[in-house]
Amino acid sequence: MADAWLQCACGASGDMLLGALLDAGASLAAVRASIAALGVEGIDITLQPVRRAGMVAIKAHVITAESHHHRRWAEIRRMLEGTRLPDRVRERAVAVFERLAEAEGLVHGVPPEKVHFHEVGALDAIADIVGVCAAVEDLGLRHIGADTVAVGSGTVRTSHGLLPVPAPAVVSLLSATAATIAAGPVARELCTPTGAALLATLVDHWGPMPPMRIASSGTGAGTADFPEAPNVLRVLVGDRAMEDDDIPFVGSVLLEANVDDLDPRLWPAVLERLIAAGADDAWLTPVLMKKGRPAHTVSALTSPELAMAVRGALFRETSTIGVRETLVRKQALVRTEGTVELDGHRVRVKYAQLGGVVVNAQPEYDDLADVAATTGRPIKELLARAVSAVNSR
Repeated sequence: MADAWLQCACGASGDMLLGALLDAGASLAAVRASIAALGVEGIDITLQPVRRAGMVAIKAHVITAESHHHRRWAEIRRMLEGTRLPDRVRERAVAVFERLAEAEGLVHGVPPEKVHFHEVGALDAIADIVGVCAAVEDLGLRHIGADTVAVGSGTVRTSHGLLPVPAPAVVSLLSATAATIAAGPVARELCTPTGAALLATLVDHWGPMPPMRIASSGTGAGTADFPEAPNVLRVLVGDRAMEDDDIPFVGSVLLEANVDDLDPRLWPAVLERLIAAGADDAWLTPVLMKKGRPAHTVSALTSPELAMAVRGALFRETSTIGVRETLVRKQALVRTEGTVELDGHRVRVKYAQLGGVVVNAQPEYDDLADVAATTGRPIKELLARAVSAVNSR
C-alpha cells in the first residue's frame, strides 16, 4: 500500500491522470485488462513520451473505433456493473460516473439517470475513467492527496454550446469537496469534467504536499503544448513520513438527516444498510425538533468515493427528503487483525497501533457470541478470557 499526491498546477483530465499514474509505475497490462473487461471492441491504450513547455511527460492515447453513440448514465452503469472488473476498480469507476451524472444533471436540469454523456460518454472517456481506477488499484494507493487545481478561464465550446470556464459541471464537482481552485496560467479550459469527477472521487485530502518518502513519480501530459507553462499533471507516490505519534489525517464525509416520522423498529435495519452501502460507521442521536417533536439524527461516516452510495441508502431506507453533507478530517490508527483460541474456537481480535505499538485490542463480539452459543458459556466470561489471552501476548 502507498500514498500519492497530485500536483494539478495546469489542471486535470482523464488522460493526464492516466499518463501520470502509468509513468509512476502502474502496469499498462493491468489497465488494458480492465478496459478489455468492458467487452467493447477496438479500445486500446498507447503511451508516447512528449515535451510540454520543455518538460518531458507521458501522453496516454486512448485508441477507439469511431462512435457517435451518446450514452445515458443508466446504460454506462449497466456496462460497468456487468463486467468482471476487480471489485475496487468497478466501485471507483461507478462512483466517478455517478458523481459526473449528478453534476451534469444539476447543471442541465435533468435526473441523473437520464443524463446523456456527450463529451464524457464517448468510449475514450469511459476508457480513461476505468483506466485511472485500474491504475490506482494496481499501485495499491491507500490515500490520494492533491493541491490547488488550476481550472482555467475564458469559455469553451461543447455540445451544449459555449460555456464559461470553469465549466458548470466542474464547479459543481469540485465545490462538493474540500478542493481549492484557481484560474491557472492559461486562459482556456484546464480541468475537464472527467478530470474533476476523478479528483472529487479519488482524492481524500486536499492541500500542500505532506511529508513523504518518495518511491516513484509520474508526469502525465495534456494534449496542448502551452508556451506559458508545462501542460502536465504530476503524481508523487510513496509513504507519508510520520513520527511515532504523528497520525495522518484521512478525508471523510459525514452524512446526516433529522427524521421524526419513521417507525423506530426500522432503525437497526437502517444502520445495517448504511454499513453495507459503505459507511465506516453509522449511529443515531435522539433530538428534540421544532414544536417539541421527538426525533432522531441519523449519521453516517464514509469515504468520499462511497458517499453517494451511502447517501442513496439514507434516502431509500428512511423517510428523509434531505441529507446534510460535511467534509471532515479523521485520524485513524493503523489496524491489524489476529485471533485467539477459546475452547477450541477461534475468536478474531482487532488491534490498533500507534507508532508501531499496540494501544488497543478488541475481541470480535459476534465471534464471542458464536462461541457462547456453541459452548453454553456466558459471553462476559468468554470476553474476560479473550482479553486475558490478548494481554498475555
